[in-house]
Amino acid sequence: MKNGRLKAFVVSMAMVMTVGLFAGCGSTKSGDASTSNGQSNELSGSITLAGSTALQPLVEQLGKTFMEKNEGTTINVQGGGSGTGLNLALNGTADIGNSDVPAESKLSADNAKQLVDHKVCVIGFAVVTNSGVKVDNLTKEQIQKIFTGEITNWKEVGGDDMPISVINRAKSSGTRATFIKTVMDGKSEKEGLGTIQDSNGNVENSIKETEGAISYLALSYLTDEVKKDVKVLNIDGVEATDENIENGKYPFWSYEHMYTKGEGNELSKAFIDYVLEDENKDTIKKLGYIPMGDMKIK
Repeated sequence: MKNGRLKAFVVSMAMVMTVGLFAGCGSTKSGDASTSNGQSNELSGSITLAGSTALQPLVEQLGKTFMEKNEGTTINVQGGGSGTGLNLALNGTADIGNSDVPAESKLSADNAKQLVDHKVCVIGFAVVTNSGVKVDNLTKEQIQKIFTGEITNWKEVGGDDMPISVINRAKSSGTRATFIKTVMDGKSEKEGLGTIQDSNGNVENSIKETEGAISYLALSYLTDEVKKDVKVLNIDGVEATDENIENGKYPFWSYEHMYTKGEGNELSKAFIDYVLEDENKDTIKKLGYIPMGDMKIK
């Protein structure tokens, strides 16, 4: 009888160990959410987002609050420009590629098909100058002539006798692509005209320091502090405001995209869902972006 009880005990323990082993095999990898009895456990792991510097301030802020809510996660945010972000998402270096423009405008059709688009908000941009420029408004035609080198002095558009210093963005920039599409009407800037900066932050600094400078910036960078040294111009008499963008009166804006290769891992999907949550609308607006639901045009 004792031997029989001992054998039964050993068999029972073996079964428990086997169940435990299979349960252990169900644990998640970095970037995934584990489940037990149908209930979601805490997220864990890390993801990297790269690309648009226009979207970067929002991603950084929401990344911080997301990590506070999910202590086992790390959200790494990098810039580099929309084209860089799309390519990094494509080759797997980044989990999410942030972009001001659709992937099709930066990648081949076959490569773009490998990425899944998640529109997260709208961003406006503005043509800006050094604070010493005595011009408040430019027409699209005047802007086009400045960036193609036909107009070279501020006196030609009602300002002082002062040379115009053009500050361009790099070709990988989604902000530049939006500028060419919506303000330049598809015309390219004059090759070699002015200087080139690779981010909104560098453009901001160059505008402050360069007499007679003109460029363009995301509205998310145009804080009250920045506006002390940078002048925001109207385009065709229309001010760069959320209301004018939402109603379609102001032309210089774009959707902000988060691209994943395929559907993305669980942590990437969770973060994108978090960005789109209603609780973040106030943060989106506060940082100079427009929630998707506020747009009255497409």
